[in-house]
Amino acid sequence: MKKLASLLSCCFSLALANAQQSKDTTFRSNGNPIITHKYTADPAAMVYKDTFYLYTGHDVAPKNRNGYEMHDWLCFSTTDMVNWTEYPSPLNVKDFTWAKDDAWASQVIERKGKFYWYVAISHAAIHGKAIGVAVADNPRGPFKDALGKALITNDMTTETKISWDDIDPTIFIDDNQQAYLFWGNTTLHYVKLKENMIEMEGEIKTVQLPNFTEAPWVHKHNGWYYLSYAYQFPEKIAYAMSRNIEGPWEYKGILNEIAGNSNTNHQAILEFRGKNYFVYHNGALAADAGSFHRSVCIDELFYNKDGTMKRVVMTSEGVKAVK
Repeated sequence: MKKLASLLSCCFSLALANAQQSKDTTFRSNGNPIITHKYTADPAAMVYKDTFYLYTGHDVAPKNRNGYEMHDWLCFSTTDMVNWTEYPSPLNVKDFTWAKDDAWASQVIERKGKFYWYVAISHAAIHGKAIGVAVADNPRGPFKDALGKALITNDMTTETKISWDDIDPTIFIDDNQQAYLFWGNTTLHYVKLKENMIEMEGEIKTVQLPNFTEAPWVHKHNGWYYLSYAYQFPEKIAYAMSRNIEGPWEYKGILNEIAGNSNTNHQAILEFRGKNYFVYHNGALAADAGSFHRSVCIDELFYNKDGTMKRVVMTSEGVKAVK
């Protein structure tokens, strides 16, 4: 009986711990970085039903390790840019049976009530990084593999010989409802997607931009398309503009300088409640290994009258609450 009681007690403790881990939690940001209780990286954001959703990677490498260790993705939301809700991790590398590890940069987008999460991940059978897609009925998940295989694999792109050129997916749905997937490292690729969001339509094409490294992000404002990306290494953020999603793109210059204590720079740009925001990461919370222990920050972004964007001013104060 004592053994049974001990076993039941152990099971109860595990169940309680799991229940506590699966609860939503709330916190208030106190400037930048906005999240200080864990390391977050490679932010993407989406506005859905008056709520700002933030999706991030999750750096978990030991502080004395100079390398990336990332196994899952995280989800947060806010309605005022200051008070946040953190949800249980809605997606893990293990949710892709064909994948090996490395929960790298990602983006979530909504279409017809479904939420599609495009992720960069290491393929178990095909050498190199790949892009997968998960789907959910709720922006908070849980998400599941939508294809049962990778959407993009390293053998589909041959312009560069590195194994990590198929990373950093970003999705844009144009006004005519045509969806586009952009991605890449050293070479920027894009392809149209079918309406189901999980199949390619047409051939993979490339975009030539000065010093393109990685981290593409596409958005539209007042009739202009903007393609921002990580520039050189250590990375700044630069951008180009076009009147057409398929180009030609005109390079406009640097948008964001090197983000403190981090070799990488990864951005999301979007409008929420009448303000424009630039979401990025830096290494402010880890003095000794910031590049591998990154933290998401948010600052305001401003446009000039001609449509060009002003350089982002990175602040420790962050953004103020909006009504």
